[in-house]
Amino acid sequence: MQMRNVELTVGAFMIMGIVALVLMAFRVSGLTQQATSDTYTLKARFENLAGLNERAKVSMSGVTIGRVTKVYLDQEWYSAVVEMEINADVETLTRDTSAAILTAGLLGEKYIGLTVGADPEYLEDGDWIEDTQSALVLEELIGRFLFNKAEEG
Repeated sequence: MQMRNVELTVGAFMIMGIVALVLMAFRVSGLTQQATSDTYTLKARFENLAGLNERAKVSMSGVTIGRVTKVYLDQEWYSAVVEMEINADVETLTRDTSAAILTAGLLGEKYIGLTVGADPEYLEDGDWIEDTQSALVLEELIGRFLFNKAEEG
C-alpha cells in the first residue's frame, strides 16, 4: 500500500512538471491568447524582414507594447508590409516615430523596436510609420566583408 502511494505521488509530480513545461513553452513562444484589450493598428513598410513573423512583439524602450498581427507583400511597392496592434494606453507615438527590426537573444528572435520622435502630432489607428529600418542580415554583412577583403588583396 505504501509503495502505491509513492507511485501515485511521483506520477502526480510528473504530470505537474509536464503541465508546467507546456505552459512555459506557450508563454515563451508568444502563442498564448491574451485578453483582448483596446488596441489600434499601425502599418510600416520594410525592405527585408529577415524572419520577422506574425505574433512577434513590438517594443519601445524594452517594454512590450504590442504584437505584429499581419505580414504581407505589397504588390505595388514590392516591399514587406507589417501590421501591428499597439496597446491603446500607448497613445503618444508621434508621426515621426521610427520602427526597426531588431534581434533578441542568441536564438535570433526578431521583433520591432519603436523609437519616438519629437513631432507634436500623434499616430492614429491605421496610420503608417514612414521611418523604418530593415533587419540586419548577417549573411549579407559577411559577404560584403569578404568581397571587400578580396578587392584589397
